[in-house]
Parts: sequence; C-alpha cells; structure tokens
Amino acid sequence: MCIFCKIVDGEIPANKVLENEEFLAFHDINPIAPIHILIIPKVHVENFQSVSPELMAKMTPFIQQVAAELCLDKSGYRLVVNNGKDGGQEVPHLHFHLLGGARLKWTHLTEDETHKNL
Repeated sequence: MCIFCKIVDGEIPANKVLENEEFLAFHDINPIAPIHILIIPKVHVENFQSVSPELMAKMTPFIQQVAAELCLDKSGYRLVVNNGKDGGQEVPHLHFHLLGGARLKWTHLTEDETHKNL
C-alpha cells in the first residue's frame, strides 16, 4: 500500500485542508512555497496518465474549492502534477501540488544537461 493510501486509511496522520468522499487535500511535509498542498483521489490511481476523464471531471471542482478555501483563487496559484520518474513523481499515487502564498518563479527544471534543449 502506498503512503497516500495509508493517509487516506488513517494509518498515517496528515494536516488536512479539505476532504470529501472522493478526494483529500493536505499540507505537504516538505513545502517549497508558503502554501503547498497535496490533492489526491482517495482511490489509488498511479499517475496522471492512468486517471480517467470521469475522475478528473470530479477532481477539478474539488481543486478549485481547495484554492478558494485557502484564499488563493483571487491572488493566484500554481497547480503541478508530476507524471512518472522523469517527470519527478516520487509517490506512485496521482497527486496535484497546489502552490501559492507568494509570487512564484520558475527554477532550474533539470538536474543535468541531457535535456537542455527542451
């Protein structure tokens, strides 16, 4: 069972922001922005490439609600999903990073120069 499934099942605590029957939003334990929330489906979906359009159609308003709850809907935020190893996905459970609370900048996107022309 993955770490996010353990959070959903209550085996691992999380600082929850919002929850409903299908989705959970909680604070990232290693934030990279003043506000850094992880948003997951409660059902295990490995990554974005595996998610159904029906689940995404339900997840979108939940993500928007999380942004509104945190008062980021007016000031702005960044929504990031990492997909697969090369995309930086560390936990094999679909999750969106909601980042905000400051004017965000782009940083160095790769650790090596193999993809410098991308």
